Amino acid sequence: MTARSSTDATRVIPEATVARLPVYLRALTGLAERGIRTCSSEDLAGAAGVNSAKLRKDLSYLGSYGTRGVGYDVDYLRYQIAREIGVTQDWPVVIVGIGNLGHALANFSGFRSRGFRVVALLDADPELIGRTVAGVEVEPFDDLETIVRTHDVAIGVIATPAFAAQGVADRMVAVGITSILNFAPAVLAVPEGVDVRKVDLSIELQILAYHEQRKAGAPAVDPGEAPAAVGVRADGDLRAAGGGS
Repeated sequence: MTARSSTDATRVIPEATVARLPVYLRALTGLAERGIRTCSSEDLAGAAGVNSAKLRKDLSYLGSYGTRGVGYDVDYLRYQIAREIGVTQDWPVVIVGIGNLGHALANFSGFRSRGFRVVALLDADPELIGRTVAGVEVEPFDDLETIVRTHDVAIGVIATPAFAAQGVADRMVAVGITSILNFAPAVLAVPEGVDVRKVDLSIELQILAYHEQRKAGAPAVDPGEAPAAVGVRADGDLRAAGGGS
């Protein structure tokens, strides 16, 4: 294991490749857990669900880690990818919004095994303050600045209702958080230099519904009839026309 050089740090990797690196890391971890020490690009691509040409192109941005006729050393490549995406260190994370989703995220065991440590759970609801979730006590959202400073937090997770998300993001940015994972059904406005990743389960389900409809050969709806048949709220939820919220 070697320290990263200045060349490594300044190398530009396409965003699409960056998005696939965690998938490759997960696939390599699965291979390692099965006792597999070396693998071909075809084997790794199959485990990751991509084609081998794309995988080889992606890995070329990291360097030359394969051996012709042998393939990749699974453990070594795991380390190189983990180092590249920054999970060889322990990243402190705060979660804001401890409703049902926040509870589920706090209990997600995959955080620690992938290099992330939940150092604080925050909420504005007095009824939740002081409760313990996954071994962590829920603290007031007003304590965010102190927690970020104490634990040197750079990553925040938003699991609040949509109406509260922008205010939470603004406060996170103000206290020095520079990366946000947003589970709220809201588009966040943040300044340059702050990265936001959005996870919207309802949108993913709607995409799947589209594909299911296509597979079933459902007829297209006449655009002129759509308003009378169904209404779509701004948050993406569906309701029958004339029905309640």
